[in-house]
Amino acid sequence: MTKRILIIGGGIAGMRSAVSLADAGLHPVVIEREAVLGGKVRNWHALFPTFTPAAGIVEELRAAVAARGIEVLTGCTAVRFDARRVELADGRTIEGDAAILASGFTLFDAGIKEEYGYGLYEHVYTSADIERMLLAGTLPTVNGAAPRRIAFLHCVGSRDEKVCQKHCSRVCCITGVKQAMELKQRFPGAEIFNFYMDIRMFGPGYEELYREAQLRSNIHFIRGRISEAAPTFDGRIQIKAEDTLTGRPLRMSVDLLVLLVGMRANDDNAALAASAGLETAPSGFLAPRDLFLGNIRSSVEGIFYAGTITAPKTIGETLNEAVAAAEAVAAYLKNR
Repeated sequence: MTKRILIIGGGIAGMRSAVSLADAGLHPVVIEREAVLGGKVRNWHALFPTFTPAAGIVEELRAAVAARGIEVLTGCTAVRFDARRVELADGRTIEGDAAILASGFTLFDAGIKEEYGYGLYEHVYTSADIERMLLAGTLPTVNGAAPRRIAFLHCVGSRDEKVCQKHCSRVCCITGVKQAMELKQRFPGAEIFNFYMDIRMFGPGYEELYREAQLRSNIHFIRGRISEAAPTFDGRIQIKAEDTLTGRPLRMSVDLLVLLVGMRANDDNAALAASAGLETAPSGFLAPRDLFLGNIRSSVEGIFYAGTITAPKTIGETLNEAVAAAEAVAAYLKNR
């Protein structure tokens, strides 16, 4: 009988794992809580550092899943699971021979940082909002006119002990560079500022894009955090910050304030981990067996990880890890 692998999560990690498993002659079952496959990436516009359309990645994976006749259960929420079964919120139980947890991450709720005014003031957005607007082609205006000054704030919900988010989300810096360049292209007359703690350009092509943003797009980068934002009488946002390189306080009025929100662990990670006997990291993400040879293996035999369930990752890293997880599952079932 063909072995069944239960994949919790139908984002890019879950779909990529399923395709690799199907190609290995196994029977993956993708369990996704949303109505469609694709996860968060289906709401993104373009991917750094190449500006590749995100829709192309999602559609190619969806097509690969459909072409292989992979079993997909959408609109289904897993409440408990182990290596052999998944219990759904509707009371059903799906059985299998191994499991891949690929349920991803949650975006930080910028409203928690009330000092920045998200959800309180007009013209304060998150990077996820901007990505959806870019995808829909409905960028914001100010009183019907193009914005003249835009500020990006890095590390909102990352590297912040006050909100129990000590980790770096890794992709926010390069997202801020990418989106600043995209907005500059659409609003060429606008001044654009990025306020950052540290610029972390760790990936291939990232440092080059950062330099291009400064030299060709004339994006300004200021080392310093914004302490607060408040509305002005004319509908703009006044921000207070400090340029930590010069030690000078700074006050600026902007038309748009964009908060680069980080990744945080899913709220249901603890319950899922408890149901299967898995270990969680201090960050709330799930802890792999080890960070080197066992980074896609859990502490429980037969349960594997793919993607951002264990830590913030790029899309490329997520897809590569999904393939590795599928290969590990195939080897595990072969050796049983």
